[in-house]
Amino acid sequence: MTKNPEYPSWKQKLQFIVEHKYFSRFIIILIMFNAIIVGIETYPSIYQDNQMLFFRIDVTLLWIFSIEIMIRLLAAPNLRAFFSNGWNWFDVLIVSAGHIFAGAHFVTVLRILRVLRVFRAISVIPSLRRLVDALLMTIPALGNIMLLMSIVFYIFAVTGTMLFREVAPEYFGSLQLSLLTLFQVVTLESWASAVMRPIFEILPWSWIYFVAFVLVGTFVVFNLFIGVIVNNVEKTEEADKEIKDTHNEVLELRKELSEIKVLLEKQLK
Repeated sequence: MTKNPEYPSWKQKLQFIVEHKYFSRFIIILIMFNAIIVGIETYPSIYQDNQMLFFRIDVTLLWIFSIEIMIRLLAAPNLRAFFSNGWNWFDVLIVSAGHIFAGAHFVTVLRILRVLRVFRAISVIPSLRRLVDALLMTIPALGNIMLLMSIVFYIFAVTGTMLFREVAPEYFGSLQLSLLTLFQVVTLESWASAVMRPIFEILPWSWIYFVAFVLVGTFVVFNLFIGVIVNNVEKTEEADKEIKDTHNEVLELRKELSEIKVLLEKQLK
């Protein structure tokens, strides 16, 4: 890390620690260890005999994560820079919730809340952060796709209710049942054997309806979703690359300015 003369030496040391690869790896290992511990707690035969041990491990991990966030907070240029990152807000909220509910470790509901700490793996691992950022970026762009999907579902649901209400009332007896059935079909989960085949035995032409919906609903609309997500992932990766390039350029400029400053000081002497 290039030294910045504007920052105190202790802040530079903290920045070096935070930016070191082993720091992130250590935190990731602890998060994975926390996930394993939470999973083991789901076995009553193990948990009932070791409740206090699990509680102590949880408190220890909680304080380690708290110290980690405090180090990153102190290493940041200022509070505004730290909290301008949404992932830092996420980390603070998760750890704060852990402190709030730490004393209630014997309550099942509050034990479940500790599982949320595993989500910190997203904020620590850069590739997961980029993926989640890309998914969040797709939300505004998915408006038209959702509208298109709603229209497709509504048309096929009304049509299915009219065609198959008498034949399969458990699937197409009403509009809401038809929508639920089409949701099962669009997931491709047992749609042929459970939904289409019984109707096909009575109405041989019904396959046209189901095949048309699968083609339109699954292969067209879902591919639009995937296309938007992939496009935003590529945009996120390009943005990260530009940020890294800019950061490297700033570091080089700072290095050159430091060298110029040293030369000027020598000449003045």
